[in-house]
Amino acid sequence: MSSKLWGGRFTKSAEEWVDEFGASISFDQELVLEDIQGSLAHVTMLKQCSILPEEDADQIIAGLKSLQEKAEKGELTFKVEMEDIHLNLESMLISEIGPVGGKLHTGRSRNDQVATDLHLYMRNQTKVILELINDLQKAILGQSKKNVETLIPGYTHLQRAQPISFAHHLMAYFWMLERDKQRFTESFKRINISPIGCWGISRDDFPD
Repeated sequence: MSSKLWGGRFTKSAEEWVDEFGASISFDQELVLEDIQGSLAHVTMLKQCSILPEEDADQIIAGLKSLQEKAEKGELTFKVEMEDIHLNLESMLISEIGPVGGKLHTGRSRNDQVATDLHLYMRNQTKVILELINDLQKAILGQSKKNVETLIPGYTHLQRAQPISFAHHLMAYFWMLERDKQRFTESFKRINISPIGCWGISRDDFPD
């Protein structure tokens, strides 16, 4: 049985349903790559600031990169009893490289990890959404160019009105998407700021 961070006051282990009720791993496993990315940045800081010996930090970095490769291949198995993505990965890291893996948690809390993971996840997903919007706009533009002379009935108050170009109709959706793209781009500026350390650090400072 794994010991719980909150279990110091209890002499007996909780029933299985209690673990399942309190666990978030069923959904926060989606943050696995972001959690590893944040941990790589954190241990790099611990190494550069001489908080951890270089040898320990290098071991942790190697272990995290090994877990990253397995995560990308879908080879990691998550456990409910480890509650969340943070404890699951820490447990895997210790299994991978030994007790030195426990030093990864030096100088940070799970709250730090949650904030970092969510910023990174939103950053990554916003990039994907922007790429998808661009692809859809290109498809709309391509169809519009082919259908400048194609006529369809325009509508007003749900009734057919004057004939319009099908390209004109399609481009209305292009510009709707353009406004959405602008909103995502503006929100990206606020997402792309580190929630830990110095506010002047960009998300681009995180290692790949």
